[in-house]
Amino acid sequence: VSPTLSLAEGSTFRFDQSDSSNSGHPLRFSTTANGTHGGGSEYTTGVTTSGTAGQAGAYVQITVANSAPTLYYYCTNHSGMGGTANTP
Repeated sequence: VSPTLSLAEGSTFRFDQSDSSNSGHPLRFSTTANGTHGGGSEYTTGVTTSGTAGQAGAYVQITVANSAPTLYYYCTNHSGMGGTANTP
């Protein structure tokens, strides 16, 4: 079971993807559950990506916009590998 995240509006969160276990699992956000696998599109507002998942220095960073919708994090390569990120 994937954890539900709470990402406060106006805050910045950096997800370190440098560990080798992240290889082949790029993290992205969407307003649709399961992201592009669920028929949605990638959410890019305030999102910065750097490097390649599984390699040194790789990360995904999001600065959550005020009035941001509920977001869902997902792996671009694998359906069902993600969860909910509430934006209270």
